[in-house]
Amino acid sequence: MTDNHTVWNGRVEKEWVDYNGHMNDAAYAVVFSRALDALLEDAGLTARFIEQEKYTVFTLETHLMYLAEAHQDQPLAVSAMILDQDAKRLHLWFEMQNKQNETIATSEQMVMGMDQAAGRPAPFPKTLQQSFAGLPVLTPESWPAKAGRSIGIKRK
Repeated sequence: MTDNHTVWNGRVEKEWVDYNGHMNDAAYAVVFSRALDALLEDAGLTARFIEQEKYTVFTLETHLMYLAEAHQDQPLAVSAMILDQDAKRLHLWFEMQNKQNETIATSEQMVMGMDQAAGRPAPFPKTLQQSFAGLPVLTPESWPAKAGRSIGIKRK
């Protein structure tokens, strides 16, 4: 990743380790969910903001790629970048790195702002828009090679 913006740091927790002796696939999703929460909270989407403004963010889609194993107590860091955005949606790219700064998993996510009172999608409030402006944004030609991939069996 060229413009590293770390949004979450932690370690592989004991309860995340499965019968194979490494981090379970569901735990990767937990880490990326925590990273999204941290990114949004840093942008100002705090519990207080959600309660006062009746505004939140929903995840619409996630695509996880598992590239290497992680083991108990191993330090992890997750960085984030914006691939695309509009008034109410963010297309995000997250990378999970190990202590050696090797990418061991990626998560591509589409999230959307929601007006809780109306129960409908709504543009991001100005304070959030301003905070998102501080995140690295990639042009389509500079996206990571794995971004935008579809899932499927490759046939010859």
